Amino acid sequence: MAGNESLRKANKIKQDEFYTQLADIEKEVKYYKDHFKDKVVFCNCDDPFESNFFKYFAMNFNYLGLKKLICTCYADSPISGEQLSLFDLNYEVKAKSSKNAYKIIITEVDDSNNDGAIDLADVEYLLKNKKNTLTLLKEDGDFRSKECIELLKQSDIVVTNPPFSLFREYVSQLIQFKKSFLIIGSQNAITYQEIFSLLKSNKIWLGYKSGDMSFTVPSYYPEKATRFWIDESGQKWRSMGNICWFTNLDIAKRHESLILYKHYNPEEYPKYDNYDAINVNKVVDIPCDYDKYMGVPITFMDKYNPEQFKIVDALNRYSLFDVLKTNEMVRKKHSHTCNINGKSTYFRIIIQSIGVDKNGN
Repeated sequence: MAGNESLRKANKIKQDEFYTQLADIEKEVKYYKDHFKDKVVFCNCDDPFESNFFKYFAMNFNYLGLKKLICTCYADSPISGEQLSLFDLNYEVKAKSSKNAYKIIITEVDDSNNDGAIDLADVEYLLKNKKNTLTLLKEDGDFRSKECIELLKQSDIVVTNPPFSLFREYVSQLIQFKKSFLIIGSQNAITYQEIFSLLKSNKIWLGYKSGDMSFTVPSYYPEKATRFWIDESGQKWRSMGNICWFTNLDIAKRHESLILYKHYNPEEYPKYDNYDAINVNKVVDIPCDYDKYMGVPITFMDKYNPEQFKIVDALNRYSLFDVLKTNEMVRKKHSHTCNINGKSTYFRIIIQSIGVDKNGN
């Protein structure tokens, strides 16, 4: 049983191996520069020989004013000649089985080779001279392992692309240990009750960039019919159109009010059959003069300002929090909470405008 469980866990993690492009990391992290000064950054789902998160923070160590950078990888990450192309190191780790996990700790980066630029060559030089360390982990490198949890306790901010299939558990751990974070996830995670509860209580929110994002994937990754391609070098790619950043670091975007221009009329905004709220199909169409409950699509979270709106509930088959005590009635009717004229709509977030008057002010 234990062996089967380990195999299932390994297969699940393999299916979650999506490597984020450096450009996508740069586009997002540039908005958080002030948060990183004198902080310990932990990338706990990141093979430093593969991960652009490691590459970004190593190359920008001084620019961001980091105190320390820690990266750990899962044991199933292959240690190969191709993978070690970032560094040419003669560490014991090179000779070890691919079943070993390892960590890298960076405490300083400078122009060690005097070429006028700080880059990965300088990181390699400092590793070779033992000013920074690359060591084997005793456990498997899973973010839930005791070893990685101890490293998590030492960190200030976690930045990574965690396994999508373990997203609930991953975020729960960050909240449990009260860590700041900036992580990539599927937009569909908004619909998970555990994640939505955190969004509703303003413990997490969306970052700046969301939408389509392309990832490199391992050579063994199965080819998909859509949104999959192989580039000229033979590298496999997969793109997904529903990716976003989740964070609990305060950002200016979170305080920007959504400009509303449409006015409420009952013909354009029908109510749900089983819930006392109007339906709004597009975020841009939220009426500026309606002060009762409104159901909006999950794309609303990208524009959410807690000073402008209050998140009340969410609707799918049932109400997530049963705010209006409708779930029992819906069960008896064998219906859906978010039905409109008998036809169900996709997941809706119930919001209410704060301080609006009938003139839309």
